[in-house]
Amino acid sequence: MKRIVIINGLIAGVIVSAMLVITQPLLEKGILNYENGTVVGYTSMVVALSLVFVGIKSYRDQYLKGSISFGQAFKVGILIALIASVVYALSWEVYYNIAASDFMDKYTQHYLAKMKEEGASEAEIIEMRTEMEKFNEQYKNPIVRFGVTLVEILPVGLLITLISAALLRNKKFLSANPS
Repeated sequence: MKRIVIINGLIAGVIVSAMLVITQPLLEKGILNYENGTVVGYTSMVVALSLVFVGIKSYRDQYLKGSISFGQAFKVGILIALIASVVYALSWEVYYNIAASDFMDKYTQHYLAKMKEEGASEAEIIEMRTEMEKFNEQYKNPIVRFGVTLVEILPVGLLITLISAALLRNKKFLSANPS
C-alpha cells in the first residue's frame, strides 16, 4: 500500500503543482483572470487527484484480489490526497516567495474593483477592504498561508476519495477479472 500511496500522491502533487506554476504567469499576463483561473485551478486539482481513484483501484486489484472495503479504500485515497495536497502547498510556498509575494494585494485590488463594478456601496467596499487587509496580514505568516493552501485542495481530495471508495468497494466495478 505504501508504494501505491506515495507514487500516486507524488504524481498528483507534481501535476497540480505544475499547473500552478503554468497558470500563475498566465494570470499575471491577463490571459487568465481570477474567475476563469479559479476554474482552471480546480479543474487541474480534479485531474491530478484522479490518481486517488487510480491508486485505490491498483491497490484493490494488485494486493487485495479485486476486493476492497470502503474503509480500506478511503485510507488509501485520503493518504494519496494528503501527499498531493502537501506537495501542492509546498509548491505554492516556494512560488509565492520567489514570484508571487504580491498575489494577495493584486487579488484584493481585483476583488474590490469587481465589487465597485457590480454596484456595491462605498461602505460595503470599505468594510470588505478592511476585512481583506486583515486577512492579507495573516496571509503573510507562512503557517497560515500553508494552511489556507491546504484548505484549497484537500476538500477536493476528500470528495474524490469518498466517491472513489464508494465506487471501488463494489468488486464488479471496473473489475480486473471480469467474470
